[in-house]
Amino acid sequence: MADKPKYWVPALEKAHLVLRVLAEEPGKYKLIELSRMLDFNKSSMFSLLQTMESLQWVIREVSGSYAVGPVLSDFGYSYMQRFDVKEQFRQEAAITRDRLGETVQLAKLSGADVFYLEKVEAPSPVRLVSEPGMRFPAYATALGKAMLAYEPEDRLQRIFADVEFKPLTAHTVPDVEGLQRSLIAVREQGYAVDMQEAVMGFNCIAAPVLNRRGEAVYAVSCSMPVHCWKDKADAAKREICELAERLSN
Repeated sequence: MADKPKYWVPALEKAHLVLRVLAEEPGKYKLIELSRMLDFNKSSMFSLLQTMESLQWVIREVSGSYAVGPVLSDFGYSYMQRFDVKEQFRQEAAITRDRLGETVQLAKLSGADVFYLEKVEAPSPVRLVSEPGMRFPAYATALGKAMLAYEPEDRLQRIFADVEFKPLTAHTVPDVEGLQRSLIAVREQGYAVDMQEAVMGFNCIAAPVLNRRGEAVYAVSCSMPVHCWKDKADAAKREICELAERLSN
């Protein structure tokens, strides 16, 4: 590139060029061949490939030649998920909605908040306050707890380091210690519940949507008025967990 941006990082450009070559002809080139082709110093190419191999950006085959590594597949999968997860959710959640007769939602974590992505709504005189594009404190929602339960302990501490736990109802978890205790149960049972913790008069059940590494990238939920909970709670747990499993990869 003739005119490079002010804060250009040459090492990243070199890695990018290596990956482009390996993507076009995987398993064809060894270190010395890549060095000559890209006009990189042999020692710097060695260091670059060693680092990329440690990060699993590339793999070195038995022959000594290099190919694109498994991490790049994960990156590509994550990129593609941005485009198809909503459509997949709408198709699958419609089945769940029809079986339960209740609205089903999809969300992801955004810092200490739940960010609502999509909703498949059931006909009802009572409408949920949450809509796609809205945010809600993760600590007060089943959706949030379903995803937070799969976060490492150190990340949880960072997420909530400066968060004030404001009571949305009389049942909202009061502090990070209380949240952590509830997350233990979520991890054990594979789903989370919100018993009027976000909105009075509504209970909710949510389950995590996991990627191939077992990370909770999304969560799905079903909320319903308290007077419906006794009759529908077991079915909602089953249906929401099955929906999450269908969306997981």
